[in-house]
Amino acid sequence: MYRVTTLPSGLRVATAEMPQMASVSLGIWVGAGSRYEPASLNGVCHFIEHMLFKGTKRRSARTISEEVEGIGGYLNAFTSEDTTCFHARAYYAHFENVLDVLMDMFLNSRFAPPDIAKEREVIKEEIAMYRDQPAQYVQEVLNAAVWPNHPLGRSITGTNRTLDRIKRLQLLSFQGGSYCAGNTVVVAAGNMRHADVVKAVAKYDKSLRPGSEPPCVPAEARQREPRVRLVTKQIEQAQLALGVRTCSRHDDRRSALRVLNAILGENMSSRLFQRIREDLGLAYNIYSIPSFYADTGDLVISAGLDTDNLPRTLRLIRQELNRCAATPPSRAELRRARDFAIGQFDLSLESTENQMNYVGEQVLSYGRITPPQAIKKRLAAVTASEICRAARDFFQPENLSVALVSPLRDSSRLRAELLR
Repeated sequence: MYRVTTLPSGLRVATAEMPQMASVSLGIWVGAGSRYEPASLNGVCHFIEHMLFKGTKRRSARTISEEVEGIGGYLNAFTSEDTTCFHARAYYAHFENVLDVLMDMFLNSRFAPPDIAKEREVIKEEIAMYRDQPAQYVQEVLNAAVWPNHPLGRSITGTNRTLDRIKRLQLLSFQGGSYCAGNTVVVAAGNMRHADVVKAVAKYDKSLRPGSEPPCVPAEARQREPRVRLVTKQIEQAQLALGVRTCSRHDDRRSALRVLNAILGENMSSRLFQRIREDLGLAYNIYSIPSFYADTGDLVISAGLDTDNLPRTLRLIRQELNRCAATPPSRAELRRARDFAIGQFDLSLESTENQMNYVGEQVLSYGRITPPQAIKKRLAAVTASEICRAARDFFQPENLSVALVSPLRDSSRLRAELLR
């Protein structure tokens, strides 16, 4: 059972009642992430996320952790392109205690200068860690290729240079403009009643600043030519990421794209996995994943492989993209792909934490909660012709971008493969 209540300040409270569960997952969601940042403040959302764990007027950083973990709970946060979320999970009887910790962090964090200085260095270490993971780093390189000169193309963590520019005043100013009542949703999923959650959250309602969602820079309407970005690094395995610009989360083609992704590269029975790994042994790991934003989206194919096999693998990927556009899937392949997409969606909603994530994303993305049954019904109705049309719309050479982290120093051969 899903319900949403808007409090007088504009703060929304959304719940997924799961009375059969022993836990409650609680999240405070803010409709601001890295794509809302100006270039000079790249990384500020992620920096704020870190700072909310560093202490409030009532609690030290250690006390924040102990009050949740000391009752067997779990506490964490994440920043994405569109959102920031502070979340916890605990036994349902501890709901109000956990809510008080999260709301204290959200409303009363100190942003003490010594803590800012220390956390700036911690984030720099986080950036260094990702740079030492080529499979992770290639995704950032690809984003810069797909979305050049746009917030979607910049790292969520920021850079050492931008972090050094972000001072306490910038942190507080950005937080004040984003962490406001109309741009915040408190979500609870698990063993609780909606009315009880609303009553508990209402105690904090007057403490939130008024305001609504801040503006963000729209994505460029289209890409006019394929792009290649190369990072030369002496590593044993080349990391390849190919991105295709697609559609927004509001586009009717998104359901066809989800099923198409299952056919293309989402699992071990997909075309890319079977052809490139099972038949030819060119890669240990190859997969595809779609992402949807408010005004655009992409589909990313990633693989780790020997540098000598790069041109051939890229050619094979292009062939599979062309085949998706030219030939509808068979009835059996379409049925398997639809059933996989629906099954994965069902499995993603089993836990209280996943339900909390679903509700938060739904409310911030659409202003409402679409019943899962409606989403599954639409996936089940995707036709072979819809999949072909989506592939023809998106899998065009000018929509492609390739990022590579490898020992290679010249990308001309890869660029030629994209233009075939």
